[in-house]
Amino acid sequence: MANFDFDLLVIGGGSGGVRAARMAAGRGAKVALVEAQPQLGGTCVNVGCIPKKLYSYAAHFSEAFEHSHGFGWEGAAPSLNWPLLKANRAREITRLNGIYAAILHNAGVHCLSGFATLLDAHHVQVNGKTYSAKHLLLATGGKPHVPDITGREHVLTSNEIFDVEPFPKRLLIVGAGYIACEFASIFNGLGAQVTQLDRGTQVLRGFDQDVRQFIGTEMQKAGVHMRHGTEVTRITRAADGLHIALKDGSALVADAVLYATGRVPNVQGLGLEAAGIAQGKQGAIVVNDHYQTNLPSVYAVGDVTARVQLTPVALSEAMVVVDQLFGPAAGKPPREMSYDFIPTAVFTHPSIGTVGYTEEAARQKFGAVTIYRTDFKPLMHTLSGSSERTLMKLIVETATDRVVGLHMVGAEAGEIVQGFAVALKAGATKAVFDATIGIHPTAAEEFVTMREPVANRAS
Repeated sequence: MANFDFDLLVIGGGSGGVRAARMAAGRGAKVALVEAQPQLGGTCVNVGCIPKKLYSYAAHFSEAFEHSHGFGWEGAAPSLNWPLLKANRAREITRLNGIYAAILHNAGVHCLSGFATLLDAHHVQVNGKTYSAKHLLLATGGKPHVPDITGREHVLTSNEIFDVEPFPKRLLIVGAGYIACEFASIFNGLGAQVTQLDRGTQVLRGFDQDVRQFIGTEMQKAGVHMRHGTEVTRITRAADGLHIALKDGSALVADAVLYATGRVPNVQGLGLEAAGIAQGKQGAIVVNDHYQTNLPSVYAVGDVTARVQLTPVALSEAMVVVDQLFGPAAGKPPREMSYDFIPTAVFTHPSIGTVGYTEEAARQKFGAVTIYRTDFKPLMHTLSGSSERTLMKLIVETATDRVVGLHMVGAEAGEIVQGFAVALKAGATKAVFDATIGIHPTAAEEFVTMREPVANRAS
């Protein structure tokens, strides 16, 4: 029987990798984790979910000060101290990096700092030294993708935008996905003049059509200038800023350009080809239902597999792998992963919360569906002076009365939809929603008080 340095060697110190490493160590396995970056936590902690949500909070204050006048508050709003916001964010991220390091240390995980390259099914090279492991887990995440355009060296990605200096008074954001939309809302709220540009006709492809139309309207009402149906051909730097030439023949001038045009699996230099690991589109690692690659000893979870690129998904996939390899926690059944009814949020202004099927996907999957939809001015904005509205939508499989899709655009949508996701996961019917008493006055009660379906809602 082969002797290995470790039972499990994890490559990648993001959410999925750290969870797998510490939980495996907790089951008695000898575990190592390799991380190339100086900070643990991966994209989510360092340049993703956490700092983005902190900046989203910051951006809300400008509109909150404005709204307060309708509630009797007087006086001018304070101005943004951009360097102070960045410093406070950096301090919090450093604190979280330390927590991740302490968690791994306390669990007995052997941490290696450096870039890992696979040599074969059981061996990895780090800083010129070779380590062996019975099982390898690849959790290297994803990275921003920037197309090959003239002037590419002048653009920022979501990795750098948090520390852009000076604060861009004129910001061009290229892209229409959730990252582009979130940063458009954030920098618009912080005081930048934001233009969001994409080659399609609408933001947030893949989301429910009503949600896409609604959030596009609300973001433009808030001040984001959207330009659809064109793309950048060239970026040049001049004394007055960055000059951006567009495919439709027009031009823009901005202080900074953020490209949020998607993310790709972070696999460069891992040695996957030499090790013989199968890859799919854009280099994504191909895995089976047990997160096993074509090499039985090598597993992969999270964004590097390009399945569902969400932090909680990576965490759940990691636990499935740990349970398979080292057994479940005492008294617990082995974890299983279902990709049905995964809730998600987009922290635009207003925010989006969604779980289950879009109307379009539900019609394809179930045939006949019944749609319930409402949009309204929230109670807060009856005095705030804001024209912001809230959208809520339910999609019901007609034959079974089961609620198969729930969507919201409005304040705290993520917080509200998280709870309803439990109901959809449990198979709640519209009758159950109707029998549930609402909390008054809240926006959330609308989900249990919608009684009249949308008339003549055809495919």
